[in-house]
Amino acid sequence: MIYPAEPFRIKAVEPVAKSDRETRAQKMAEAGYNTFLLESKDVYFDLLTDSGTSSLNARQWASMMRKEPSSSANTTTCELEETIRNSFGFKHVIPTTRGQGAESILAGLTISGGQSVLGNMCTASHRFHMERQGGSFIDVIRPEAYNTALSIPFKGNLDLSKLEAVIADKGADKIAYIRIAATVNLAGGQPVSLENMKAVRQLADQHQIKVFFDATHCIENAFFIQEQEPGYADKSIQEILLAMFSYADGCVINGNNKECLVSSGGILCLNDELLFEEATDMIMLYSGMPMSMDQDTQSMLSGIRQSIAVALRDSMEQDYIEHRVKQVRYLGEKLRASGVPVIEPIGGHAVFLDANRFCAHLPAEQLPAQSLTASLYIEAGIRAMERGVVSAGASVANSDESILETVRLAIPRQVYTYAHMDMIANNIVQLHQQREAIKGLKFSYEPKWLRFFNARFEQV
Repeated sequence: MIYPAEPFRIKAVEPVAKSDRETRAQKMAEAGYNTFLLESKDVYFDLLTDSGTSSLNARQWASMMRKEPSSSANTTTCELEETIRNSFGFKHVIPTTRGQGAESILAGLTISGGQSVLGNMCTASHRFHMERQGGSFIDVIRPEAYNTALSIPFKGNLDLSKLEAVIADKGADKIAYIRIAATVNLAGGQPVSLENMKAVRQLADQHQIKVFFDATHCIENAFFIQEQEPGYADKSIQEILLAMFSYADGCVINGNNKECLVSSGGILCLNDELLFEEATDMIMLYSGMPMSMDQDTQSMLSGIRQSIAVALRDSMEQDYIEHRVKQVRYLGEKLRASGVPVIEPIGGHAVFLDANRFCAHLPAEQLPAQSLTASLYIEAGIRAMERGVVSAGASVANSDESILETVRLAIPRQVYTYAHMDMIANNIVQLHQQREAIKGLKFSYEPKWLRFFNARFEQV
């Protein structure tokens, strides 16, 4: 395969400091073997997340520097709304300060006690907002998603038979909505096909159930459709996005970098007029009246929204998204070719290591994914994120729900080069060759909510 060169020039750089193994081991112990508690200055390869870590392009910086008075803040909002309407097709656009804000509002609008949301896996933050409303999440992703070594397209698809069975069992009135993550982060960044989206929409219409997307990685999903689904090779990314969202009643987008390439912000999109009116009221309850903000705050939010609009348009450019997905694939293929167990096929925003196969010598109670994450930093200088039983949360870990035990290597956008990918791969391959030396971990402190952020561990 030919991997495309970077479709950009680097004009600003951030020096990073290398450290030796002894120093990293000390830092990791001080952080309680939780990579979230490391300081960024102590990290050389920072693959913890693609939220808030990517590089803004020149057009984004220019848009953010154009300060507008608070009285003209609606101008920026209108540009963002216009971009969303033209690219996604939704009627109403509500900017939020963070993606979690959009998730919270959607849960408050749609979920009442005892209802369930059905979907293809669910992020910890979104699940929290559902449960806080008295609801629950039921995973109906296709079973092939749990076979990490199976390389087939569209492993993120919803299992239509299981979806229909759950609706029949619970009753349509007990289903708040159907959630389609495109792509599915927890499954390794696996995409959803347009054929599957259409079938889910048809089933939802039969039972008068709404469909909402987690559209945080939607442009990457559109690229996979263009690349792998018959009949779409000659369609543009924007055309595919419009087709995708024609099957949705709305969506949430986490703007913290990802497709939006900004360090903050989120978006809630809706078609329903009544839901839009309620959402507008909720925004005022939690964030205050827009005009109550001082001029500097208004200017800052205006700049962020302007930057999101620019980034969304730029992210749909074919050269950009092709390089983005294929740089991630380049790293994944190098690891796979060297025998390192990864989730296949490689996703669009990150490479996921299969911790159960990587650390086959560690029992489940010794937290293989968290242990591997800590060792990646100590031995290879790489900060990654555990995506297994720890980040799933205690309620999921103690249930019958299936959990993938993985480590995510999230690749920030427009930050690293192929030379960096080579070095990252070489370091991981060396660790894999010495994997029997990786020590297991156990909790020394376990927070009640979203425990992966602040939990601390000790070696077994």
